[in-house]
Amino acid sequence: MKFFIDTALLSEIEEAASLGILDGVTTNPSLMAKVGIQGQEAIYQHYKKICDLVDNNVSAEVISTDFEGMMKEADALAGIDEKIVVKIPMIPDGVKAIKKLSGMGARTNCTLVFSAGQALVAAKAGATYVSPFLGRLDDISMDSMEMLGQIVNIYQNYNFQTEILGASVRHPMHVITAAEMGVDVVTASLKTLKALFQHPLTDVGLEKFLADYQKSQK
Repeated sequence: MKFFIDTALLSEIEEAASLGILDGVTTNPSLMAKVGIQGQEAIYQHYKKICDLVDNNVSAEVISTDFEGMMKEADALAGIDEKIVVKIPMIPDGVKAIKKLSGMGARTNCTLVFSAGQALVAAKAGATYVSPFLGRLDDISMDSMEMLGQIVNIYQNYNFQTEILGASVRHPMHVITAAEMGVDVVTASLKTLKALFQHPLTDVGLEKFLADYQKSQK
């Protein structure tokens, strides 16, 4: 499983990369706004800074909702760095753009996916990644894990090459359950990724080992 970090904060990306487990970054306009990045030129410059921190896979989202606008933005985003994956929403014109871009060899991430049917459409259009949103489904009392399992089964049935990218990941159990299902990628906050390292028995065990070592030095 690949680990992406869902942020636009450079310090968080640097910290995640320093852990040695980071495979990519996902961002969106909301995350950019949170760190005070405004205006197209500033956003594009920030994407470049992110690309300079990671080896590959930086999802950069289009703002347009019409086919022509998305294609124009996709061209500009892809021109920032070869690591860019163009993030496109699951809407009819978005699917058309994904199909066109995939035919041109561009990498795409179909975002805002909330059903297995949407994921099926994205795969047929040739998306590189499909991003089912887990936490947001849980927020409205729907079973995100059931949806995720459906997507995994459908993709296996037809040998789709589109990678499943679990998004809106809220806690470590989202990550673990997705890994058990064979999901290709998860994108999560730095806090969630770091929580995977933690267990109280590890802390207790380390404390005991260190205490015993100190005793042996007396």
